[in-house]
Amino acid sequence: MLRVLARNWWALALRGALAILFGILAIVWPGLTLTALVILFGAYALADGVFAIIAFLRGDGFQEGRWPLLVEGIVGVIAGILVIVWPGLSALALLFVIAGWSIVTGIFEIAAAVALRREIENEWLLGLGGLVSVIFGILIAIFPGEGALALAWIIGIYAIVFGVLFIGLALRLHSIGKGHEPTS
Repeated sequence: MLRVLARNWWALALRGALAILFGILAIVWPGLTLTALVILFGAYALADGVFAIIAFLRGDGFQEGRWPLLVEGIVGVIAGILVIVWPGLSALALLFVIAGWSIVTGIFEIAAAVALRREIENEWLLGLGGLVSVIFGILIAIFPGEGALALAWIIGIYAIVFGVLFIGLALRLHSIGKGHEPTS
């Protein structure tokens, strides 16, 4: 798994950069209409899911414990398509789609970090990203009525933190891919 991730470090970096861009847009334009926010989230979830599936397909399939990437990718693609196809979803429905997506992908990111713990130092970045996703999803599920403006800020902050963590992991994987072995 480490070899495949190190070879495809750029996909994690791109996922992180997309998350940061999405987060900045959500914070800079908090007054976006709910429909625009839905479409923006849908595009992000769809792209993130596609990149996770590509990372899975570029390796050895279900070998090396990489199946969480496939599940995470499928969930992201489904969530992205749902919110793009039905942008008129109510704010409450959108909140629960986002919460569910965030919790499921976070769980699988934590599972991937556990699988990597013997292969790479600093796998905690992936695990922490997963934990942030789970906490974010739970908070949205618990407090769904806080409004679209607060949602835009929460989503923006989450996406930026998640993106920074993924870029950090990508850079670590890139250095490993160049032959710098992790220290014990």
